[in-house]
Amino acid sequence: MTDVHLTVGARPRRQRGGSSWTSFALRRAGGLAGTVVTAVVVTFFIVPLIPGDPAVSAAGPDATRAQIEQVRAQLGLDRPILERFVDYVGGLFQGDLGHSFSLNAPVADAVFRWLPFTAGLSFLALLVVLLVAVPLGMTVGALTRGGRRPRLDSAFGYVTAFVAAIPPYVMATLLVLLFAVTLGVLPPAYTKSSPGLSVVLPALALSIPSICLISRVVRRETAVVLEQDYLRTARGWRLGAMRTALRYALPNLLTSTLTLSGIILVGMLGGAISVETVFGWPGLGLGVVNAVTTKDYPLVQGLVLVLAVLSALMTMAVDIVLGIVDPRVRGGNNSG
Repeated sequence: MTDVHLTVGARPRRQRGGSSWTSFALRRAGGLAGTVVTAVVVTFFIVPLIPGDPAVSAAGPDATRAQIEQVRAQLGLDRPILERFVDYVGGLFQGDLGHSFSLNAPVADAVFRWLPFTAGLSFLALLVVLLVAVPLGMTVGALTRGGRRPRLDSAFGYVTAFVAAIPPYVMATLLVLLFAVTLGVLPPAYTKSSPGLSVVLPALALSIPSICLISRVVRRETAVVLEQDYLRTARGWRLGAMRTALRYALPNLLTSTLTLSGIILVGMLGGAISVETVFGWPGLGLGVVNAVTTKDYPLVQGLVLVLAVLSALMTMAVDIVLGIVDPRVRGGNNSG
């Protein structure tokens, strides 16, 4: 009788666990779909509001009125906007992001050419952030726990708050002045001859403010975790500071760190627009700026839509990792 009771009692827990994953996946998939639909609508209807006439830009400065009207008809700008929107959505289902008149090439080709530069820069910056911010925050949190070293705690708080408030383009400019102009050790802009050195300053410009933000969170979480009873017990067993930190403290910091890292990674895509412009980095951000300058609205639509979808995918990926690390994120039963 007892065995039957245990067997019957075990099934609901498995069902609850599966149900939590199912509902979690449905919520995230629904959020992703909503984000993509919103991005499609917003990018299409907002871009035509950019000042200026795209037909004039496409036809060139010396074009006659007749030539401008001919280009307008070729671009479909003389058709009703809802009709153009339906054609735009239909093209998206076929993988067609439109045709760039400034590049005289499909928008998809430009996206695939520039995407690796932006993705590589963003992930390199995130890697630097995690490798520096987590150890830095844990070290300061351990040194200042329980009210120890108040001067270090205050200095760390003031410095990180100040640096984190610096906009990416200002940080990029300061880095150029220091390392390229004053010291002359790094190139001030992207060069095909030395892409490895060219990526250093853009990555630093994106990562330094984020390092300050995440290290502040990690420091606070470390101070809280180190005061827990199980950490006192681990220290009482004389397991060693490094082993205690890696085995017992670090796993409890992952949830908040991963959550903030996902938000920062998405923010890096936005910051990449200004950073890539400062350094001439041939990524999606520089492409958006050039497309707006030339009033190439199909290119603007395609690039902004891709950036929005990338942001949504990154957010969903972080949510999935959090769901694996911490079942509470899924909204399910921990015991399931």
